[in-house]
Amino acid sequence: MQKCRGAACCAPPWAGQALPLFVIAILLFAVHGWCGERHGSFKDFRVCADPNNLPFSNQKLEGFENRIAELLARDLDSRVTYTWWPQRRGFIRNTLRAGECDVVMGVPTGYEPVLTTQPYYRSTYVFVYPQNKGYQITSLDDSILHRLRIGVHLIGDNYANSPPAHALSAKGIVDRVVGYSVFGDYAEDSPPGKIIKAVAAGEVDMAIVWGPIAGYFAKKQAVPLTLVPVPADAGSPALPFTYSIALGVRRKDDTLKTRLDEELTRKAPEIRKILEEYGVPLISNQ
Repeated sequence: MQKCRGAACCAPPWAGQALPLFVIAILLFAVHGWCGERHGSFKDFRVCADPNNLPFSNQKLEGFENRIAELLARDLDSRVTYTWWPQRRGFIRNTLRAGECDVVMGVPTGYEPVLTTQPYYRSTYVFVYPQNKGYQITSLDDSILHRLRIGVHLIGDNYANSPPAHALSAKGIVDRVVGYSVFGDYAEDSPPGKIIKAVAAGEVDMAIVWGPIAGYFAKKQAVPLTLVPVPADAGSPALPFTYSIALGVRRKDDTLKTRLDEELTRKAPEIRKILEEYGVPLISNQ
């Protein structure tokens, strides 16, 4: 973990093309890439994903993005094939743009390097703290934040740039902020979950974490944790705390995008059920 101070908290939230942890996830498709079309379906649903990034994906196919990919492929009479690549700097360049895959399962809508489908869920950052602390934190303006050790995820080689890190720095809350790399020690299982374990263990008093990560790992702690959505108006248009998440394909793959949009609409109830099983905090699309 790293202390997050001043300029170290002020890099743009998607610097280096690293997706939100919550993502943190990410993309291009050549028309010939989905080969072997049969009866109007695709032979291979080629996905690039991180092999060690629960709750999103892992090589054991235990993440909700693994489950959703399988759901979509099955409806397309296809089979899922993976190219595994850690989501670090250069992920897009080395996967989708290199033609190694055709789809990345979780990207923010409008993410410029790719063409995005309609969103299949929308979530938010949340405050996470032990229930037995008795906190009633619902706002970034709560005065108690100046007295607590607060965990935030930091993204990138310079340990910077997540929306909570930016917002706390802007409010002068820096001395007791503790940064946890979203990448962490890749020898450990699912490094993004370390921040939730830190809350449960008392290393920090609370954390502000992307909802899917918080919801999944909070359920696995022996200490009951409270999750409260960060208010939608806590950020700015340039630095929101809520994001709609879509599939990403190459920017000229309009035909594939349209096909995937149809599938997302058709399978929406089943997708929502999967997300709820993983504890993803869901909010209405706007």
